[in-house]
Amino acid sequence: MEEKFSFEYQHYASIDQMPTEQRELVEEAQKAVERAYAPYSKFRVGAAARLRSGKILYGGNQESEVFPAGMCAERSLLFHAEACHADDPIVELAIASMPSDRECYPCGQCRQVLLDVERRQGSPIRIIMSGGGTASVVDSAVRLLPFTFKL
Repeated sequence: MEEKFSFEYQHYASIDQMPTEQRELVEEAQKAVERAYAPYSKFRVGAAARLRSGKILYGGNQESEVFPAGMCAERSLLFHAEACHADDPIVELAIASMPSDRECYPCGQCRQVLLDVERRQGSPIRIIMSGGGTASVVDSAVRLLPFTFKL
């Protein structure tokens, strides 16, 4: 039996067209890029998340000489949020990178951890993927990983 999976998302040809709060979160993710440590790949990624309380958290990718001991921006932010702000759910998370000639999308591990966090907090996380002056937005991590790992 053939089945089909499809989903809706928003695409903005310019981040200036985005709703104000989303655009501001992308700008915060762009600031987080500066805190990333990527001397080997030279691909710095920043993430910013807005909590239900309005507080903004930041993460940047961190590389290590002992590859693969590094960490993606999204997971560094998500693990910090779960450890230090578990009672304040993440509402939305923006991702940016440098170089930024195209939109930056989460890797497979980050997609799974985003889903894990959504499950634990009991609510979806809007994900804003930006770069090259554009952005795409999904309303939940499940849109990025429909066939998720689940125990």
